[in-house]
Parts: sequence; structure tokens; C-alpha cells
Amino acid sequence: MAAEPGSSGSLRIRVENNLSEARLSELNIKCWPKWGCPPGKYQLKYDAEETCYIVRGKVKAYYNSNKNRKESNAEEAKGRTKTGHAEPPAYVEFGAGDLVTIPKGISCTWDVSAAVDKFYKFESSSSSSSSSSSSS
Repeated sequence: MAAEPGSSGSLRIRVENNLSEARLSELNIKCWPKWGCPPGKYQLKYDAEETCYIVRGKVKAYYNSNKNRKESNAEEAKGRTKTGHAEPPAYVEFGAGDLVTIPKGISCTWDVSAAVDKFYKFESSSSSSSSSSSSS
């Protein structure tokens, strides 16, 4: 199941599979910038939410910080009984045909096993972000 929208504070990568042509057209993905990379490992920090459509390739995105993992675990634990399972996976897999949403604040490592081509866009939801300096 997909992560629930509105679960604020949850830094979790969401993957939507099997998008219809209608959904692709609605998103106007072909007008988004395109990016690609060869197989390898890439350390990434997202200062804005990114939505991307994977045209080709295969990725395992590993959560880097314990903060990301703890918030993700807290969300996963809600409504879950003790079944002897350890914590949820430390990574998310996605590939060709997937629509991936990566929230602002995520720090992860992309382990690219097959070269990636993707269309992407960054959300410019400017709550108070008209300056280019970061205030941490």
C-alpha cells in the first residue's frame, strides 16, 4: 500500500506503479526535464520534494539517517501487530514505469543497478522559500 498523504513528518519515498496513459498525460511528464545516470552509488539530499517518472533503469534507494528510518518506522508501526518482523526495509526499490515521490528533507543513497533515465520536477511550494540561502 502507498503511504498515506497527510502523514506529516513522515520522510518516506512513495512509489506508484503501473500508471495509465491518462495519468501520464494528466501529469504532463514529457514536458518535465530529463536526467540520467549510469550504474553506481549516489548520495542524495533533497532540499525540495521531487516527483520523477522512471523511463528506464533499476534503483534501490537506501535511507541514510536514523531520523528518516525512525519516522518511517513509527508510521509503519501504527496499526501493525507484533508478528516477529524486524523493522521495515531500510530501502525502497523502483524502476522503469514507476512514479516516485521523494519528500523534502530525505537523505538517501541511490544504488543504481541498471542505468536510469527519468523525467523529474521539483515542487516549488514556497511556504517561505524565496531566498536561496538555507537556514538549518
